[in-house]
Amino acid sequence: MDNIFIVDGHCDSLIHYVEGERTLHDPLEGGHWDTQRAKQAGISLQFFAAYIGETYKPTMSTWRGLQLIEGAHRFIVDHPEEVFLVLGKQDLQKVPDPTRIGILLSVEGGEILGQNLFMLDIIHKLGVRALGLTWNQRNALADGIGEINTQSRLTNLGQEVVLHMNKLGMLIDVSHLNEAGFWHVLELSKAPIAATHSCAQALCSNSRNLTDQQLRALAEHKGVVGVNFYPSFLKETGQARREDVVRHICHIAEVAGVETVGLGSDFDGISEAPAGLEHVGDYSKLLDDLIRVGFSTREIEQISGRNFMRLLSDVLK
Repeated sequence: MDNIFIVDGHCDSLIHYVEGERTLHDPLEGGHWDTQRAKQAGISLQFFAAYIGETYKPTMSTWRGLQLIEGAHRFIVDHPEEVFLVLGKQDLQKVPDPTRIGILLSVEGGEILGQNLFMLDIIHKLGVRALGLTWNQRNALADGIGEINTQSRLTNLGQEVVLHMNKLGMLIDVSHLNEAGFWHVLELSKAPIAATHSCAQALCSNSRNLTDQQLRALAEHKGVVGVNFYPSFLKETGQARREDVVRHICHIAEVAGVETVGLGSDFDGISEAPAGLEHVGDYSKLLDDLIRVGFSTREIEQISGRNFMRLLSDVLK
């Protein structure tokens, strides 16, 4: 297990840093994620999400998104001995770094673009390398999963964004996107895509989870789903535990192949975590569970990090 490193496809810890609530360095500050526990757990690459909250929509979405991106750069500059920014294929070659965590900037919600395609070029120049097209609501690109009475595909602007993201070498994230939009993205995108923090609908019928048909389609397009740790996505009733995360990993591996499974904790963006997996420092327990249920060392390497690394090497420039 010495060669195993972890890529986590989603955390929302950046908000805590920007709001001055935590330094993201000291475990004693609380929260789910900090650099000390992350390094000890073997996190080698962390997707840092700039989540644009509902209170900023629609008029202040771009402002808030840029504020969060600036905060991410400030965090990276302030901690050069702990983290480094991942911008392209050359930076992927540094992963895993024995002393530092790679940070990949993502934006959770196409609201940051307003109604302007040129904003995609702006955030790309600012270091963003992944974009979730929607959160739960409708925006100028598409409908989120919260728009339960529509079956809308991507808008004209949404289609332009997908194609331009392919050109720029940005990862398209379909977590939170409605199902019609999911299928439309797969029709359009020339590069593989990700659902960075979602689970299997067959095991928990939350609308944020993916059907087996969607999972198989992701596999056919060489995409990855990062299994989310949010209890409401793992289990419909009762307390969620670490073994429920394992159940979703096993199901996705069985349905779509082990090469389609990754990890996307959603740490610091979820109100509670599964028992036994309460913070980033518990990742080693999850990997031990995967051994116990019969995954080989090679398969655990894929799930823990190499699947996301392969995806990023296919997408980034």
